Amino acid sequence: MREYGEFDFIENIREMFGSMSDNGFEGIGDDCAVLPIGGDEALLFTSDMLNEGIHFLTEKSTAYQIGYKSLMVNISDVAAMGAKPVATLLSLALPEERFGEWSADFMKGYHDASAKYGVKLVGGDTTKSKEGVCISVTAIGRAPMANIKRRSGAKVGDVIMVTGQLGASAVGLRDLLAGNTSTPSADIHRMPEAQVLEGEWLGMQESVHAMCDISDGVASDLQHILDCSKKSAVVSKLPAAEGATWEDAFAGGEDYKLLITVDESRADDLARRFEERFGTPLYNIGRIVEPDYDLYDIGIEQEEGDIEYSSSGWGGYHHF
Repeated sequence: MREYGEFDFIENIREMFGSMSDNGFEGIGDDCAVLPIGGDEALLFTSDMLNEGIHFLTEKSTAYQIGYKSLMVNISDVAAMGAKPVATLLSLALPEERFGEWSADFMKGYHDASAKYGVKLVGGDTTKSKEGVCISVTAIGRAPMANIKRRSGAKVGDVIMVTGQLGASAVGLRDLLAGNTSTPSADIHRMPEAQVLEGEWLGMQESVHAMCDISDGVASDLQHILDCSKKSAVVSKLPAAEGATWEDAFAGGEDYKLLITVDESRADDLARRFEERFGTPLYNIGRIVEPDYDLYDIGIEQEEGDIEYSSSGWGGYHHF
């Protein structure tokens, strides 16, 4: 029997609060909660935590890099739903030795990342920690309701695409742990870039049916789309970054590219226009298929055409 894990815990929370009034919110299940505000517009809310030793290593990263990453990984969730990030709330728990120069450098990195996309810091909280740095960010986005992309929108026949090469962050983490702190992959791991402009543009495209960001790896994040859409998928290829293995690209996580499903008849046109606009390709990695019974699985297509499924999932990052 599969062990009780992070996503089981989240599902239990969803069920626990399911009988309560939603007060107009679309809640747990997507990268952001959605609140329609009239005039066919909505605000989007997402919250994320980063803990020292789990999400970043203070001895391997500067305070500036940690501040930069803290902002980027949160607005990535807003971009993943086709919205524009507009504001954040930041809460920090810091041990005494992190007040002063370290905290100032952290805020400089957070500010520079925010300024890059015009995302205002509008509030938050600070407190003392007995051990380790804990960072909590709430990101707020805004979008027309018609542009919001949900995980539940995938359709049979859709082409599955990603907006960049995968696995560089996993390579970078290995480099850092090995003491190689100055490699390009290490920089990618410490200072990821949210695909804000790409996400907002993809939100405007009717041919895009479902979207999420790749924070925990394709293996986990595609599974979220399948579970919400009640579909299965076949993955046939992955665009691995330099030095990355198939496993890095599939399950490494923290790439913060966008994963989309696209109307098959319009996928080539979307890829052409995406590359014209952003100068980088969309990569076709597979297709959405009908599920067998109620099993929403990812199948891996082998070179000889055989498809291998895993009854326990393919991995990806899980906190529990």
